[in-house]
Amino acid sequence: MSKALTALFALWMTGTALAQSDPVEMIQNTTEELFSLIELHRSDYPDDRERLYAGLKTIIGNRSDSVYSARLVLGRHGRGLETEQVQAFADALADLLMRRFGGGLLDFESRDQIEVLPLAGDNSDRMTRVRTRITLGNGERAPVDYMVRKRDGKWLIFDVIVEGISYVSTFRNQFAGEIRQRGFDATLERLRRGEIELTVEGS
Repeated sequence: MSKALTALFALWMTGTALAQSDPVEMIQNTTEELFSLIELHRSDYPDDRERLYAGLKTIIGNRSDSVYSARLVLGRHGRGLETEQVQAFADALADLLMRRFGGGLLDFESRDQIEVLPLAGDNSDRMTRVRTRITLGNGERAPVDYMVRKRDGKWLIFDVIVEGISYVSTFRNQFAGEIRQRGFDATLERLRRGEIELTVEGS
């Protein structure tokens, strides 16, 4: 998996809701805002990553259901946790992923590399899958799909599937052993300190 695809895989973990009436429109708007941000500051970001991360969090974070995603990642280990604990886990995971993979978005050269496809297949008014296709530097097209759910009338991203790999499933498997061995509180502290080495297949 290329660094740019890994960045897309990992960056949808923070924030709360931004009202969007249509899931395809939400993904299209997000893509446009991301590329506008990158194009405006491309020369500055390589030397000012904190500014890059702040910009990405503002755009991406407002379109994600962070607590729902975190509960999916935690799986059965999240049972009985308070919402505040799950939010703390979501925030720590988001920060780690942003710092580890956020710079990969700078590898994209043009917004034309991302095509958002019309809805297809089984969808409902509460959950659906928005498909996109990413043109890589070698000309190949890679599938990146976004699982979205409607909450309080707003479409929010809760999972990203890159070339068939779900981040929720990937990170659930990685955290399961960590939490079994150390417990939730110790795992959260290690995550906050950046001591947990998360991997995305092919990254």
